[in-house]
Amino acid sequence: MLYWEKRTPKPEILVSLPFQPFRLLVEALGVDRGGRRVIEGIDLAIAGGEAVLVTGPNGVGKSTLLRALAGLSRPAIGSVRFLADGVADADEVGRHIHYLGHRDAVKPALTVSENLMFWRDFLGGDGGASVEAALDSVGLLDLAALPAAYLSAGQRRRLAIARFIAVRRPLWLLDEPTAALDAASEASLVDLMAAHLQTGGAIVAATHLAIGLAGARSLRLVAGEMA
Repeated sequence: MLYWEKRTPKPEILVSLPFQPFRLLVEALGVDRGGRRVIEGIDLAIAGGEAVLVTGPNGVGKSTLLRALAGLSRPAIGSVRFLADGVADADEVGRHIHYLGHRDAVKPALTVSENLMFWRDFLGGDGGASVEAALDSVGLLDLAALPAAYLSAGQRRRLAIARFIAVRRPLWLLDEPTAALDAASEASLVDLMAAHLQTGGAIVAATHLAIGLAGARSLRLVAGEMA
């Protein structure tokens, strides 16, 4: 078996060319959950090459914020826009992002390779790495023919992360990205995130654990406020 710690991701595995300049612009964002205002008054601008780490106690709204940024839930007030040359509808943020939630979106009956091929075809894999290269980059190539039902929690997480390599998208929204990963795999993920930033991508990551990503800004949520 190949271990991810023996595979240090490099920028060239992600993209052949840098991303064009872009900005994610969040203005006066308010989001409700269960009939209660959880997020309110969020203003955020992030450009290519930048990372923001969203922190705060459990239940404060970190996941709710990411889902709103991804377009998976509708804001009660405010706006989220993706601005770049050639983007006709700035409100259509979803087509420009990768979203990694608490669930890894892995189908147990499909093999490791089939899972990644499905997501590559569904999301559109032009410009990304091949399925084989993406699996190799996260240390799963030797398990390509194995049904995903037999993967450990950490391996499922790495398979979900492989989507980011097989499909090229500029903005990564990550909800507790290090969940289920061991220390070596966490370090490899940080290398992958840094490579994405180096090629002009951007990252917003919600986390309760420290992520050693150099130059990342911090957005701390506290009871509907931000600090």
